[in-house]
Formats: sequence, C-alpha cells, structure tokens
Amino acid sequence: MTEGASLRIASVNKDFAKANDVEARTIALHDVSLSIAAGELVSLIGPSGCGKSTLLRLTAGLDTPNSGELWIGPEMITGPNAERGLVFQDPNLFPWLTVRRNIESGLVARGKLQEKRHEVDEFMRLVGLETFENAYPHHLSGGMAQRVALARALINHPKVLLLDEPLGALDAFTRMRMQDEVLRLWQARGTTMLLVTHDIDEAIYMSDRIVIMTPRPGRIERTIPITLERPRQRNSPEFLQLRGEILEMLHFAGEARSAEV
Repeated sequence: MTEGASLRIASVNKDFAKANDVEARTIALHDVSLSIAAGELVSLIGPSGCGKSTLLRLTAGLDTPNSGELWIGPEMITGPNAERGLVFQDPNLFPWLTVRRNIESGLVARGKLQEKRHEVDEFMRLVGLETFENAYPHHLSGGMAQRVALARALINHPKVLLLDEPLGALDAFTRMRMQDEVLRLWQARGTTMLLVTHDIDEAIYMSDRIVIMTPRPGRIERTIPITLERPRQRNSPEFLQLRGEILEMLHFAGEARSAEV
C-alpha cells in the first residue's frame, strides 16, 4: 500500500522580524530546495536554530515563505490540509478525551467520523492500543501517548507525514522501540515522511536519505543516501562508520561557520 505523494521544495526563503527591532530581519532559510519521492523517509539534521522546524511549518502550510514554492505532487501548498499530517515532540492530546476520542478528533473536525468510523479500530490495532481505547492521556506512558498522536495523524491518510522531533522527549529504550513503531507504520502505509531530528543514530536507523542543514541561515549543506539493508543493526561496522562520517561533517561545518564570523 502506498499513500504517499512526492514533495518538492523549490528555492524557498524565509525570514522573521527581530523581536527587539521590527526593521531588522532574521533569515531562517535561504534558497532551500529539496525533492522527496512518494513513500520516501527523509531526515533533516542540523544545529539548533538552522530552520528545520520552520521548513516543516512551511510544508504543513502553517506559514508561508517570503519567496519560493512548495508542492505536494502536482498541487502547490497554500495552506493547511489534511493531506499533510504533523506530529510534534509533545503529543498534544486532548486531556479530556479518551484514546479513541483523541484518534477520532481529526475525523470529527473534518465531518468524516460517520464515514470513517470503521477505521478507528484498525488504527488502534495498528499502533497496539486497542486495549486502551477508554484510557485518558494521563493514564498513558510517553511512548503510548506518542502512538496515539501518530494514529490521530495517520487516520486522515496524509500523503506526507511531518515529524518534528516526535521521539525527543522519550527515554532511550522507549525511543528505540518507537523508532521501530514508526518504521512499521511507514512500511505498512507507504506514507511519505519528513523527520526532523537531532539524533544522528535515529536518522541513520530510519532514513532513506539524510539532509544536513547549515547553521542559520539554513541551507541544504548536503544529502546523504543511506543504503544499509533493513532492519539495520546499530552496532554494525557500516552503521558506526557512517555515524562517524556524519559527525565529522557536522563538526567541520561548525568550524567553517566560526571562521566566517
């Protein structure tokens, strides 16, 4: 099953007014271009403040670029749409709703609950939460709450799923289990995924490609295809060598930036 669509980001620039000087601008993204094939899983990594989350917000349609274009398949992105799901580091569940009601909430907002109600059980099984359908968010562990957030996003059958550090708040063991969970969902649904992460191991373990961004203003520094066979072994020589190479790239990028300043 393939639900994904291609994503194209073409010469995107974005700046913001500085808080203490409305006349001055902070450049967040400069001439960013990126193409992602339908069903591909791509990670964005780079230093804090390099514009990764800004790029996700632009792709979600929550903000607009100063110049450039973003496309899902043949359609230009002009605003939010259910075909683009967004999952944050915080699951942002409604505390007064049960697991089932949280997963249904997107369908309710779109007036699709009656038509799609049969899919709620399917998605609860998909994320392993069918026995927790009547539990409230405060009853759930961090990993379980994040699975609810993933199911809530996926039940809308997005063509592109945008993941903004969705596992960053989890402990190391839960994070590794959730990485496998996300990969299983990705393989089952064929959804195109764009993942923002600061964890290089996570990017290598999960991605088809890793895109490295420069310090602000954010630009695409380079793209690294990950050709390791799945399921990947975190302690394999090939994995560790690739990890070392990416760490070296990021280190020298920082050195070059410091020299410029």
